[in-house]
Amino acid sequence: MSGSFLCIVFSQRAHSIAGMRRFYTTLILGVIGGAVVLAQDAQTPQERLTPTEIKWPAAAPTLGTAGVAGLQIVVLKGDPKKPGLYTLLLRLPPNTKILAHSHQDDRTACVLSGDWYFGYGREFDEAALKEMPAGSFYTEPPGVEHFGQTKDQETTIEITGYGPTSTTYVDPKNDPMKK
Repeated sequence: MSGSFLCIVFSQRAHSIAGMRRFYTTLILGVIGGAVVLAQDAQTPQERLTPTEIKWPAAAPTLGTAGVAGLQIVVLKGDPKKPGLYTLLLRLPPNTKILAHSHQDDRTACVLSGDWYFGYGREFDEAALKEMPAGSFYTEPPGVEHFGQTKDQETTIEITGYGPTSTTYVDPKNDPMKK
């Protein structure tokens, strides 16, 4: 009798230890999950901006852009240098030419104003450019070389990607950030 009593006590204790482990594991995972949700909420505040509320900085080369002279950039959401979703606006002056380059992240773009002439390939080829008026959409898949230009008017483009981003010119001599 005493042997079966000890087995019952030991069995109940083992079940209570396993139950405690499950409880603490669930509790810890719940706390971690809650912290992740809170961190995401902290990084993605609600925001609404009209065109007049967007503050354009002075033109300067920036990570994830072609870095050409006169280009202005405003980051609307996220941080292109860090993992996660980001959205930015690019404003290119008239007669801007961007030579063949690629980005490590997958990006989509919409032309908001002006006319953008965009093409895919390892070198700038005017014959390969497609006119993209305001309202046009295009993609910049990871590692796919592309190029573009504006003509006689300023052009604004919205780009969304998942960082971190980078810009790699096919010919490093063409990288304005390294001049």
